Amino acid sequence: MISSLPTRRLLLRPFSPADADFVIALVNDPSWLRFIGDRQVHDRAGAEAYIARLNRMHAEHGHGALLIELRATGAPVGLAGLFRRPGLTVPDVGFALLPEYIGCGYAFEAADAVLRDARPRLNLSQVLGVTVPANTASIRVLEKLGLRYARTLRQPGSSEDLSLYRRTWGRKKPAGVVHGGR
Repeated sequence: MISSLPTRRLLLRPFSPADADFVIALVNDPSWLRFIGDRQVHDRAGAEAYIARLNRMHAEHGHGALLIELRATGAPVGLAGLFRRPGLTVPDVGFALLPEYIGCGYAFEAADAVLRDARPRLNLSQVLGVTVPANTASIRVLEKLGLRYARTLRQPGSSEDLSLYRRTWGRKKPAGVVHGGR
């Protein structure tokens, strides 16, 4: 599991049970509910169970959600990470912020740090981004990260159309391998 990812203004770190009140506020924010969906997290026990699921993803896949906090104050502002979605074989970069922190560049800064860490560590050749078509702020961040619209997607068991974005990189050659020449 990643211990932390620092950026110029942010620190991304694993969630702990002490973050339960923040998680309740974040996942019940109207924009989270509109664009991500209701996670049925309404009390401390639900938040702690949600945090355990987030941290289990790190243990199982080597990536997952990280809490975003301001380096200057330690205030939690959101989450960012790579996620596994049903029906997709490639990780999905995701992010969410409390409303008062939207528009400050934090989503891009955090998601960019996640990708810069994960690409070499996990040897990623591509990453996806999934959002509802109406979430124009998230689409702008995905595009700034280099993801491009690929197609409409419907998750298994859902009737909601989502927009799938994709970024592809070439795989790095193993060290010491030389190609070409005589």
